[in-house]
Amino acid sequence: MHTVVERELELQLVLSSELSIPVLARLTYRTDDPYAVHIAFHIGSDNPVKWAFARELLVKGVFRPCGQGDVRIWPTKVEDHGVVLMALTSPDGNALLEAPAAVVSSWLERTLRVIPPGSESEHLDIDDGLAKLLAPTAADDLWLPNAWPSDESSQSDS
Repeated sequence: MHTVVERELELQLVLSSELSIPVLARLTYRTDDPYAVHIAFHIGSDNPVKWAFARELLVKGVFRPCGQGDVRIWPTKVEDHGVVLMALTSPDGNALLEAPAAVVSSWLERTLRVIPPGSESEHLDIDDGLAKLLAPTAADDLWLPNAWPSDESSQSDS
């Protein structure tokens, strides 16, 4: 059985220095994926926009700027409130999101109690995963034995 730690919260999608709009989001941490955090942004469409990245990146980003490329996270203050900024980049566009630092930190602490940092690999069932990948399937019966002819001819050219 796997444990799931979730938290719904309201983020601010920063459009400019003067304008931001609220976005509902759900933070999810699952013990069957112990290295990752998942965020689903509910933007008014049928399907939420989903992101996943390293939990360690979010933990570090609560305290100091970190990340590069697609996900960058850093702490700051907005109107005397601690916030965590997340800059997300994809081929579809860029987003700058502002989350309340206290809410994110509290949720992260819950995930760290479930699986402490450095013990993530103990919760991966690598042997079971490999067994599933290597298990025979019905499709295996479709392969013919000796389906590829040999380079050696069975007839001699004498």
